[in-house]
Amino acid sequence: MAQGAGKKRIGLFPASFDPITNGHLDLIERSRVLFDEVVLGLARNVSKSATFSNEERLAILETVTRDMEGVSVRVFDGLVVHYAQAIGASAIIRGLRANQDFEYEFEMALMNNHLAPGVEIVFFMTSQEYLYV
Repeated sequence: MAQGAGKKRIGLFPASFDPITNGHLDLIERSRVLFDEVVLGLARNVSKSATFSNEERLAILETVTRDMEGVSVRVFDGLVVHYAQAIGASAIIRGLRANQDFEYEFEMALMNNHLAPGVEIVFFMTSQEYLYV
């Protein structure tokens, strides 16, 4: 992820976070090693029935990440890759738990690369303790 001198490395971690899990928190912590700023992109998905409202999920995310330096929470609409470009993210952060995740994420990564070749996709394998959650 070569960047120009002095340019902030921004990683976008998009998800519905409905609810946020220990697996999400693990990925956030691990992402902070690679990026100057990790933006948690709270995806508004009107076609998906949510357990918590957007406002509740936003409040929960802000509460659990308030002491994490370099982590911000933002709500967005539209395509993830377009939002990544809009905020200047160099990468989209995704987690992989099993083969099914890989198949889906691989197809999405190919499409995102087609739409925005300058935005990388960074995959984190789940930590073993969160594999079956």
